Amino acid sequence: MTTADVDSERPNGRSGHGPADYFEVFRDDWGIPHLKAGGALALARAQGHNAALDRAWQLETERHRVLGTTAAYLGAEAVDWDRFARRARLADTARRCFGRLAPETAAWVSVYVDGVNAGLAEGAARAPEFAAAGLAPGRWEPWTPLGVWLSTHILFAGFPTKLWREEVARRLGDGRATLFATDGPGTSGSNGWLLTGARTTTGAPVIAGDPHRFIEDPGVYQQIRLACPEFDVVGLAVPGVPGIAHFGHAGGVAWAITNAMADYQDLYREQLRRTADGGVEALGPDGWYAVHAHTETVEVAGGEPETVEVVETDRGPVIIGDVHDEPSPDAPVISLRYPPRVTGDLGFDVLPALLRARTVADLDAALDGWVEPVNVVLAADTTGATLHRVAGHVPVRPHENRLRVVPAHDPAYAWREGAEPLPRTEVDPVTGTAVMANERGLAAPLGIEFAPPHRAHRIRELLGAPPGAGERGLTGPPWSAADMAAVHTDTRLASSRQLLSLLAWAPDLGPDAERLRDRLLLWDRHMDADSTDATLYSRLRADVVHRLAAHPALRPVTGDADPWRSAAYPPLFRPWLAAVPRIGYALETLLTVGLLPYEDRLAIVAAAAEAVAAAQAESPWGQVHRVSPWQALPGATPEEVWPGLAGDHDCVLSTSSVPGITDLFARGPAARYVWDLARREDSLWVVPFGASGVPGSAHHRDQSELWASGRLAPVVTDWNLLHRTEESTTTMTTTPEPTTSAVPALRPAVHEQKVEGFGVVRLVPVDPAADAGLLHGWVTEERARFWGMADHTREQVREIYEFVGSLPTHHAYLALRDGVPAALFQTYEPDADPVGECYDVQPGDFGIHLLIAPAEGEGAVKGYTDALLTAFIGYVFSDPAHLRVVVEPDARNEKALARMVRVGFELGPEIRKPEKTARLAFLTRAALGLA
Repeated sequence: MTTADVDSERPNGRSGHGPADYFEVFRDDWGIPHLKAGGALALARAQGHNAALDRAWQLETERHRVLGTTAAYLGAEAVDWDRFARRARLADTARRCFGRLAPETAAWVSVYVDGVNAGLAEGAARAPEFAAAGLAPGRWEPWTPLGVWLSTHILFAGFPTKLWREEVARRLGDGRATLFATDGPGTSGSNGWLLTGARTTTGAPVIAGDPHRFIEDPGVYQQIRLACPEFDVVGLAVPGVPGIAHFGHAGGVAWAITNAMADYQDLYREQLRRTADGGVEALGPDGWYAVHAHTETVEVAGGEPETVEVVETDRGPVIIGDVHDEPSPDAPVISLRYPPRVTGDLGFDVLPALLRARTVADLDAALDGWVEPVNVVLAADTTGATLHRVAGHVPVRPHENRLRVVPAHDPAYAWREGAEPLPRTEVDPVTGTAVMANERGLAAPLGIEFAPPHRAHRIRELLGAPPGAGERGLTGPPWSAADMAAVHTDTRLASSRQLLSLLAWAPDLGPDAERLRDRLLLWDRHMDADSTDATLYSRLRADVVHRLAAHPALRPVTGDADPWRSAAYPPLFRPWLAAVPRIGYALETLLTVGLLPYEDRLAIVAAAAEAVAAAQAESPWGQVHRVSPWQALPGATPEEVWPGLAGDHDCVLSTSSVPGITDLFARGPAARYVWDLARREDSLWVVPFGASGVPGSAHHRDQSELWASGRLAPVVTDWNLLHRTEESTTTMTTTPEPTTSAVPALRPAVHEQKVEGFGVVRLVPVDPAADAGLLHGWVTEERARFWGMADHTREQVREIYEFVGSLPTHHAYLALRDGVPAALFQTYEPDADPVGECYDVQPGDFGIHLLIAPAEGEGAVKGYTDALLTAFIGYVFSDPAHLRVVVEPDARNEKALARMVRVGFELGPEIRKPEKTARLAFLTRAALGLA
């Protein structure tokens, strides 16, 4: 697209916006993209295109995660995720949710995907990981961003914790099910706080915080600015998803979230059995009934393909276990029920509304439609209005569902209509603050496990001051945006209190252990990078964890022979099922409650002190406490670009080591932000790596030192301080603002049919201009060689379908499965087609052609093509004048011929056409019992 005129804020000083489809890209000194467009849809396309250039490898990894195809290039270590993604039906759920979007949201997401597809080839050429993995970028579908969001957050509610509680109850008794309850392995949390104008130097609110997630390279959050005549928002976007969901500043209003720790996903213990014809039945409240089942193949680089049976009951997809005629506690079969799968709503209609919000009231109204994940939200606007609420969908069901795996056949555990009411509260008028840190607070009625209260208490303590300060009863000095870094980086470890208290009373210590005790009792309890005391405490803690694990009271859940961890449950869930990390994170509880006699707890701490003192090894905490970021490509070695880091799991600076396992950490602040409502240009932010996901680029790791030292980069809002980038002046071809006809899911259908176990199939007319790119991608793949267009350009494909559309006897349709393009379906009247010259056309003959979308087919889902054929044939025979369906696939296409025979076609003679030798096949109404 050609760049257009710009407004007076721009460096060239020209005035006036260009047409609605223009966009330009600028960057600040940190390479952060600032996108400006003439309309919201053009801006969405620009965002997708920018993500493809900056994060191509990340986008491709996320697309494959949605589809469950990562093992095809990452190898055997990725099979566990692929099996889960297939069995949980993530891609199918994303398709469903896309099909239920409001038309304007569907168009917005679709043009974002257009931008991704337009930029992926160039982005992949910049990213060395593609060559290293031997991978070429694939094509995004309109529903792919919904799949990215779903796969990113499907584990946020921590449903595997129910597996842990189930086994704890079985081994230690029902009363101990929540003994280890805490924010532990595999979950994500955050800090967030709001100061009203009464507490700030400017008199306007400030919102600050940091999301705690697994540290990934490149990062899960992308700093970005999105500007058009309707809105101008800076914030943290998720690459692969349009808009700015979790953390944004729109000038007049700003918002931020933390994980509410709500429970909104259920696990059901199923009973399945195989039928004589190979089908699957499940036991429900009314007895045995047939359920959906099909098989898929997971390709594995360097290994043999694996077959996955996908089974879905009335509760949801089966994610654990296989079909057994007899149920067994050692081989459980468990299904997952989660809101988007049930309702077909992922909450994406909220995303464009967030961008357009001008006030807290606008934001609040938009968040009423939020679904996944369930969050606690803080927001404020320039009028001083504030918001503190929970947003998301929590189903109504029995409390027992939140605790344990419940029986599927018992109707008592079924979900009820509606959703739980979502709590909200006012910002404390006395302190002028609101804090959210995953503790048992605002969202307490909605969950079971929450983070310990230490981070929340410490933030409140840091923001406060001695009682009586201020004439109006307000506490604490006024704060500026720049002051927030002091809170972000606080390292006090309040959870050390119980262990150190026991150490103080530990009996009969030797001289070295006594010196260790005296030293740690004088320690300021800050996990600072240069502190050797912090390291000694960590070693003491680790030793205590292992001694607790060996205690007879805990041996039932820590013994070596634990088939429930190694065999019954998929390896994907091991972070939730490993006993030693569970003990480490629940250490305070285990050293406090009466599970172990007080004397045993003292003895354990004393023995650990002796062992640590005897080692006589000291090192600064930062020397052993280093980040270990996740990278998709096997064998990739992250560069050491930062010094040793401070913090720990229960510090505000939550760099989470795993007590008893390692001092390294993989989870921590995935970003930091400070939103200033007085002057947006005084806002601040930072991410662990940089704006670019391309190794070796200037902005791949340039924020790492800032992040490690607790500093933040300025949010630049003055366009005159930004740099026009090379890609912003590149001419790109784009279509005008999409109309209804440009988005397939929005077109009127000529036929709609629900195919049981498959979905709703709609046939919509092909739009040659809008669909040329999609169809060109399909017809030029090797798998479509029999279609005869392998060497065609996009323009030639468009011209062909413009010609087809001009004929009254020939028609081309896109087949949509739950709103998503799944196949190309063409019809023709044989006596008006060259094929009619090759056989004796009978009255009522009606010809069809079929091309399945490359991402699908029988290699991915068994019975996929047969299900589509069911709908196609239903359409053809809905006209009584059509008596016989005629097909003429390439005679060499054995798979197509076998498929036709399987459906009921009768093979006819071979015929010679100019472009191929074909084999005729016929299906009559009589053969289907429709005569």
